[in-house]
Amino acid sequence: MSLLVVGSVAFDAIETPHGKVDRTLGGAGSYFALAAAHFTPVRVVAVVGEDFTEKHKSVFRGRPIDLAGLEHAPGKTFFWSGRYGINMNERTTLATELNVFAGFNPSLPKAYLNSSAVFLGNIDPTLQRSVLRQIRPKPRVAGLDTMNYWIERTPAELRRTLKHVHILMINDEETRQLTGEHNLLRAAKHVFRMGPRALVIKRGEHGALMVTKEFVFSVPAYPLEVVRDPTGAGDSFAGGFMGYLAKAGRVNRQTLRSAMVYGSVLGSFAVEHFGVKRLATLTRREIESRARHFSKLTYFKL
Repeated sequence: MSLLVVGSVAFDAIETPHGKVDRTLGGAGSYFALAAAHFTPVRVVAVVGEDFTEKHKSVFRGRPIDLAGLEHAPGKTFFWSGRYGINMNERTTLATELNVFAGFNPSLPKAYLNSSAVFLGNIDPTLQRSVLRQIRPKPRVAGLDTMNYWIERTPAELRRTLKHVHILMINDEETRQLTGEHNLLRAAKHVFRMGPRALVIKRGEHGALMVTKEFVFSVPAYPLEVVRDPTGAGDSFAGGFMGYLAKAGRVNRQTLRSAMVYGSVLGSFAVEHFGVKRLATLTRREIESRARHFSKLTYFKL
């Protein structure tokens, strides 16, 4: 399946107990594309400013990543700054400058209109739905990410958009906020009534949980001695997950389970360095080696 992602390509300033970077490539679209491209060609739809140069774009080169949908607009690229303490599950946002991203209105290149797999990154639900309307025929699998901002501020628009997607991928706090249910299994039933057939709950250092109408599947986080920067873990998880599904060309119990494992593996690599630096040097051999190790860690026989 051809895989399209709509999201942010940004610059980040990040500080953790393991170091600091003042301006590094980030954004959900960047993490997603670099992770997913290990499995399938990726089409990127995003907007950047005049400060985004060919040098920055070179990170994506040499990989099956199509940047025809990367719009260049007058102004500065989306910028985010944050700080993590010893508890890497908690972060403090120091600055958010939307810049050109504030006026982002995704328009797909003609070559993208037949995309069979789509992932709608964390943007306005109205814009997410506008992307789906442009694709013909309808994508075989559509995944969506959102956050508490849209859940609180645009609940009606978000619910309208959820009617048109197959997989919702959010964290446990967002799941509870969206559904009003504390229990995640009961919350999943609410999500199914909204439209999605599967709910993937990202739980940080506690792994991820998938709930569908037919089965429940859980994966732990891959154990690491050092986590340098957790910023792109969730987006890299999404990239590994959707990239594997697109490569498989079908969505069933087995491919969804495998996608969860590969999502966890890609997320584990992303946090080993700041920004997208680790994803930019990652090889398929390393991915498969860690996936095999992951299998050994979780295997048991009754």
